[in-house]
Amino acid sequence: MPPTIKDVAQKANVSIATVSLVINKNNRISHQTRKRVNNAIKELNYHPSHSARGLVSSKTRNIGFILTEDHFLRSEPFYTRIFIGTEFEARENEHYILLTTVPSVFSKNDSLPRFILERNVDGVIIAGKIPPELIDRLEKLKLPLAFVDYYPPGEKYPVVLIDNVSGGVIATQHLIDIGHRKIGFIAGDINHPSINDRFQAYKMALEKAGIKYNTSWFVIDEDYPARKNGYDAAKKLLKKNKDITAIFACNDAMAIGVMQFLKENNFKIPNDISLIGFDDVEADLSLDPPLTTIRVSKIEMGIEVMRLMTDILKNKSRTSKKVLVPVELIVRKSTAPLK
Repeated sequence: MPPTIKDVAQKANVSIATVSLVINKNNRISHQTRKRVNNAIKELNYHPSHSARGLVSSKTRNIGFILTEDHFLRSEPFYTRIFIGTEFEARENEHYILLTTVPSVFSKNDSLPRFILERNVDGVIIAGKIPPELIDRLEKLKLPLAFVDYYPPGEKYPVVLIDNVSGGVIATQHLIDIGHRKIGFIAGDINHPSINDRFQAYKMALEKAGIKYNTSWFVIDEDYPARKNGYDAAKKLLKKNKDITAIFACNDAMAIGVMQFLKENNFKIPNDISLIGFDDVEADLSLDPPLTTIRVSKIEMGIEVMRLMTDILKNKSRTSKKVLVPVELIVRKSTAPLK
């Protein structure tokens, strides 16, 4: 059985609280006592647990990471990579990330995650859109919150976002630059700030190029932007607009669905219709043709939101800082000059 903090205290002939003070490098402990405790730690080969560190500081060094079940179950590894980014940064500061999911619809009768009820976290990172009722309940607990890939109304929280406006302009401008003028836009939940930003950017780029926006070029599916939604949206778009020459899908999952519909209906990509997505998920390279897209560094998003949380905990103050993660155009084989 591994040694405990109690074993160290007994060997050094001090209290458990004193051992915890030494572990946390507290200056209140004399040099002689500190040396005695450190010798006991070394002789017993004791490795301090986070609970031992927290005896004095009252901090768990745990950070909660919450996303909805819908986001967690998607096959596209978008939020998985954000989570990995938070893990990378957390290790640098000796924090631990506790992951949990919540329902997409949350009522006052639903239980909060256990690590919150037991106050076993110092703060909570929220990834993607979650129910406003849950945000309200977290707010009442006065836990530090940081958001990634979603910001709730009011903009009073620290948040890390993709530079969606820049990405939307770049994607649309790429299609314009290679000669396309009749460009469709396919989206999921337009009320999601990220999706809405991309849509507004699409319209801005058309307007700047002197292209009159046609409302029939825009098809939305109120559900989460997934492959099936992309398939259905492409069907609606091309039924109304047989002269569309390019499509901007609001994310790669929808773009993959669009590609499936186009192939099943004998459209050649990119000869008949050019297609661009947004996110740059791993599946893009295995598509035929490989998907042109806007690259987003999901891992960087995770790193940045963990940095925000670390700053909040260190400074013990709230902030509404917004970090925009830059994007990059990745040109592959699904877009080509208009013939």
